[in-house]
Amino acid sequence: MADPNFWQDRGRAQAKSEELAALKRDIAQWEQATSDLKSLEELVAVAGNDPAARAELTAHATALAKTLAAIDTAERFSGKYDRGNAVLSIYAGAGGKDSEDWVAMLRRMYERWADAHRMRVEVLHEHWGELEGPSGWGLKNVSLAIRGTFAYGTLKFETGVHRLVRVSPFDSSARRHTSFALVEVMPELVAPEEVAIKPEDLKIDFFRSSGPGGQNVNKRETAVRITHVPTNIQVAVQIERSQERNREVAMELLRAKLYQLKIREQEREAARLKGTAVAIEWGSQIRSYVLHPYHLVKDHRTGHETANVEAVLGGDLDGFIEAAGRALGSASSR
Repeated sequence: MADPNFWQDRGRAQAKSEELAALKRDIAQWEQATSDLKSLEELVAVAGNDPAARAELTAHATALAKTLAAIDTAERFSGKYDRGNAVLSIYAGAGGKDSEDWVAMLRRMYERWADAHRMRVEVLHEHWGELEGPSGWGLKNVSLAIRGTFAYGTLKFETGVHRLVRVSPFDSSARRHTSFALVEVMPELVAPEEVAIKPEDLKIDFFRSSGPGGQNVNKRETAVRITHVPTNIQVAVQIERSQERNREVAMELLRAKLYQLKIREQEREAARLKGTAVAIEWGSQIRSYVLHPYHLVKDHRTGHETANVEAVLGGDLDGFIEAAGRALGSASSR
């Protein structure tokens, strides 16, 4: 068995490496902006009415605008883990089979969004439902690692309850049903010093991975479930073939969940001291997707909406993500 401190050392090293890489990117962007500005000043002084010089001036101005836009993006994603990878988990809520199908729909939506933004997706854990529906096998819950620059900063405001209204494909009477799913977004890697975890507070179970409909896909008990007893927070990982590696990834996920819990408690305390009743619970409903009797996707926090439900479910989330970032980003330092 690996050194019990291995995952802590690995996490600390990776966090430092990512921090250093981010600082190098910042320096390179400012150096590029300075260089572009100097070139512009020189061209302005000599361009006059020369068409070739004016064309070059336009090209340098365009390059400077792109560099400044990149700097603005870096400033907007200034939270501690905003630049890093994300873990996105989806849990079926009220609605039975419809909610399990809704989880599968949301999973596909986020996978397509990530693919469109050239981000890599890795499945960390899947808990399959029992019935196949229009979106394939339903899911009770699923956890995805979404890896790319600014993945967490971009997706963090997707956290909350997502509501689906449609004619149920499981209802022989074709009645309208409402389904709910909870989306939770966490940084993939939280520095070990952020959250102290005592070994005696952990309950670790091992089990076999399984596929759709209960199909067994792993004959050995390599999947790992860790319960943090004081908070009753559970995480499960089954992607790796090695039991030890699944345990390491599960510990990283547990640390991220405990970090999010810590942040929520700080927000509650800040709201209490300010005397404001602010809805900061992860479970609050943030968005509705209506397929019947009309088509509409609406974000209840920002008011952003569109009737093109098919495009949104196909991964076209940028309008909602940008609206949430503008409305909620200034209040977040996560």
